[in-house]
Amino acid sequence: MAEPSERWKIMIVEDDPDVSKVLVRTLTNDEMQLEITDDPFVVLGKLEAGTADWDVMLLDVGLPGMSGIEVLKRFREAGSLAAILMLTADNSANTATACMRAGAFYYLTKPFAALALSSMVQSAARYATLRRRLAEREREDASTGTTLVGTSGAMRFLRAQLDRLAGQDVSILIQGESGTGKELVARSLHERGARRSHRFVALNCGAIPETLIDSELFGHTKGAFTGATSDRAGVFVEADGGTLFLDEIGDMPMAVQARLLRVLQENEVRPLGSNTVRKVDARVIAATHVDLEAAVAEGKFRQDLFYRLNVVRLLVPPLRDRLDDLPLLAGHFLRKHGGTGAPVLAPDALEAMLAYPWPGNVRELENALMHAVALHHGDATIGPDSLPAAIGQRARAQSSSRIPIVLDSEDLPPLTEAKRRASAAFEKGYLIKAMEKAKGSVSEAARLAGLDRTNFRRLLQRHGIDAAAYKA
Repeated sequence: MAEPSERWKIMIVEDDPDVSKVLVRTLTNDEMQLEITDDPFVVLGKLEAGTADWDVMLLDVGLPGMSGIEVLKRFREAGSLAAILMLTADNSANTATACMRAGAFYYLTKPFAALALSSMVQSAARYATLRRRLAEREREDASTGTTLVGTSGAMRFLRAQLDRLAGQDVSILIQGESGTGKELVARSLHERGARRSHRFVALNCGAIPETLIDSELFGHTKGAFTGATSDRAGVFVEADGGTLFLDEIGDMPMAVQARLLRVLQENEVRPLGSNTVRKVDARVIAATHVDLEAAVAEGKFRQDLFYRLNVVRLLVPPLRDRLDDLPLLAGHFLRKHGGTGAPVLAPDALEAMLAYPWPGNVRELENALMHAVALHHGDATIGPDSLPAAIGQRARAQSSSRIPIVLDSEDLPPLTEAKRRASAAFEKGYLIKAMEKAKGSVSEAARLAGLDRTNFRRLLQRHGIDAAAYKA
């Protein structure tokens, strides 16, 4: 949603005056600032000059002097964050495929249904806004070496907690499901705090055999046990002055828990096989996917160690509870693994990802996008077929289930009429869902939809939706 003090910048590149007039008439409102040209070299000149700062570009495929698809490719190669909607009178599959592979946000077939056009431009503008916010956040985090991606309420709350805790040298327990990014949160705390000039050392307590965990934690001397061919410092000594991150602390054996508690209380370690102790000063951040309070009640985790570690508790939300962040996360991982000219997600691929439950959380999302980058055949856009089967099949099933909405009579309607019906049905269904979730509050539903309240009320009236019917 555009901020109240800002307007979305829209560039229209269309050589047909009649079509231009329709676009201007449809899109002229308080949220949009329009520019118009019929010359593709004008927009390429602004791209080269660094002044192509539009949120959305409506780009005709058949332009004089240069194909619109070639202009699209130039913008994608330059790393433009604008969402580009292609305009074409050719509704063939070849044209649509060429547009999407070249990196278009979507394509629209002439003549346009006003509602579908306006809705698609707003979606494209919101997408461009999200990409810019992600880019800004990554620039801010670059100085710390960490990237906590997301603008959802849960992530804003988590960042606020990190800002308050970074300068406080207290023990912190991070709880969250596997794959939610607990280590990234711990690294962010370290990089923001006074210990950032010293080492951040991470140890996964659940991945080390019980016979070796003492050595990993506290160190050993040469000959302390079979295979100890040299002295080893241990992670407490390695993290001296810095931060020690103990991941999956809930999997630590009870006997080792007692020895860990002593180190935390005395701030000194005794390596295996040694008669001397060494003072250490490391901030300990622990993490687990286990409910430690339940583990304490069951006698599987020491209560005194729990209290020592749980001075402050941070909860990292699962991905299914912060799906608003998925487009930003996807963009981050595509750039991370796709490199220069990284592909973007097609709308149907993003829709499928938003409908998927993500049991493996952010780690599973990153793996899915690595899979997609490897299989997308060099196209500028990733479609559902490049996603892992469990996600891509969901997209095809959803697509099939929507056909009756478009073809709701025995006669096959013209394509433009079918699209109009589908757009109207989708919009009405979305508005109803928003009102249900907001329990009848128009202001809250408008916030969820990313629209201002006036426009949201106008859409409710257009579809004959009574807000009072959804009051809790």
